[in-house]
Amino acid sequence: MMKKTGGQIVCDALVREGVNVVFGLPGGAILPLYSTLGSYPELRHVLVRHEEGASLAADGYARASGKVGVCMATSGPGATNLITGLATAMMDSAPVVAITGQVGRAAIGSDAFQETDITGATLPVTKHNYLVMDTHDLASTIKEAFHIARTGRPGPVLVDIPRDVQAEEIEFDEAEFDKPVFLRGYHPPTVANEAEVAAAAQLINEAERPVILAGHGVIISRAYDELRELAENAQIPVITTLLGISSFPENHVLSAGFPGMHGMAYASLALDQADLIINIGARFDDRITGDTKRFSPHSKKIHIDIDPAEINKNVKVNAPVLGDVRHVLTQLNPMVNRTTHTAWVQHVEQLKADHPSLRIRETDDLLGQHVVRAVSDATKGDALVVSGVGQHQMWAAQHYQFKNANSWFSSGGAGTMGYEIPAAMGAQLAHPDKEVWTFCGDGGFQMTMSELATIAENNLPIKIAILNNNMLGMITQWQEMVFDKNFYANSYTGNPDFVKLADAYGIKGIRVTKQDELERAIREARAHPGPVIIDFVIYADENVYPMIPSGQSVAQLIEEPR
Repeated sequence: MMKKTGGQIVCDALVREGVNVVFGLPGGAILPLYSTLGSYPELRHVLVRHEEGASLAADGYARASGKVGVCMATSGPGATNLITGLATAMMDSAPVVAITGQVGRAAIGSDAFQETDITGATLPVTKHNYLVMDTHDLASTIKEAFHIARTGRPGPVLVDIPRDVQAEEIEFDEAEFDKPVFLRGYHPPTVANEAEVAAAAQLINEAERPVILAGHGVIISRAYDELRELAENAQIPVITTLLGISSFPENHVLSAGFPGMHGMAYASLALDQADLIINIGARFDDRITGDTKRFSPHSKKIHIDIDPAEINKNVKVNAPVLGDVRHVLTQLNPMVNRTTHTAWVQHVEQLKADHPSLRIRETDDLLGQHVVRAVSDATKGDALVVSGVGQHQMWAAQHYQFKNANSWFSSGGAGTMGYEIPAAMGAQLAHPDKEVWTFCGDGGFQMTMSELATIAENNLPIKIAILNNNMLGMITQWQEMVFDKNFYANSYTGNPDFVKLADAYGIKGIRVTKQDELERAIREARAHPGPVIIDFVIYADENVYPMIPSGQSVAQLIEEPR
């Protein structure tokens, strides 16, 4: 037994969980923990400028590394500022542990300065959360939090610790760290029921027009080889969800893009015309299905997922398979017959030819598509790519050719504008040896651009490509196409001079206004050893196509402005 403060117990627990990066911003209620943190050189603290940046950076770090991302904040507004990032992680199944300070135990419930019931506030956007009222519970609580965050369907967990619990010194037994975690009723599946796997294999072996719909679950499970084995063994085209992008190499002959609201037309048509959809780690979200009653009505459906709540939630399926994607595919692949599906694969190739969704219209204007394509060509698809939410996100997903596994990071379910800069910080710190590009909208960029100070302070060599159309592009598109061109609150937004802004932070800034300036600017940015902001001033009235209007089906597919 030895004496330890609550702060020391928390830091020791983090080290034992393999944490090496923590994103945070100190405040009064978490200062006892921060006063201890400096004694742990194993824990690199990255000071953010806004707590939302901490939670989004932890999310990006988690997705890029496969480890649990960690963020810290003080009580009250510090804790509530984490909520957007926690909601983002919850919707996209990213493992994050948030540690927040709370007012002292005696003051809880008294409306003390900066007191907020953060466990109550985050209940809908966390997988689980804790308020630790006994210092003796800290070690087991931190261990449980990491276990819950990383196992099963990953997600965010919040641990709220009163200030006096952090400061209190107790007699502590190191054996507390070694106690196994047992949570009654929490037993995430891994290996699937053999009968369920056999039923799925039978449907695959009987299908004439099968497609794989690969989702984020493939990436979370690191099931890249198993997915490729299934696709190649049975010659099945692979369509990915938006968050499933980079689960399957896009230069592969069986790669068939991503479908849905702004996905490739041929991917949506292939789903519609298939006689079997093999959903692997995706949740049949509304951006893909549209009107669920009209979604691929003539196909049978297999759904492989670790979360039983997702099975039959949005789309009724013929063969549910509950389990971890990698384990399930390991069971499934030996049962699937080697075959060719030649006629079907050729038909999907013909769909690509008949519906060239990635064709960029001829124009002298600089388009967002030109920027993404140029970065993709320059990096040869080898960079880690982060995006925010909006038109630039769709162009990045469409026109960057992803060859490497787990190289695309974006906010899917929550649609969090401002995700791009903090998440890029997390991805870069997870992989400091890799090239990181982030595509930003000029609107979303300004939501979290305070983190430029963090990037500059840590000299993170992130290449920031702002697709600047001086408006909220996707909102403008919807106002134009759905709301009779009522552009209320979204006329030109009066952006700052982004090159001068870069200079103010000590970051290299470049402006590009013409197509023939692209190669030079990208080459200059890549050669620079530190962070770079490139202000790509793009044509303002360009819309994203293809488009399936919200709640509609592939029958309402709009492929181009005409």
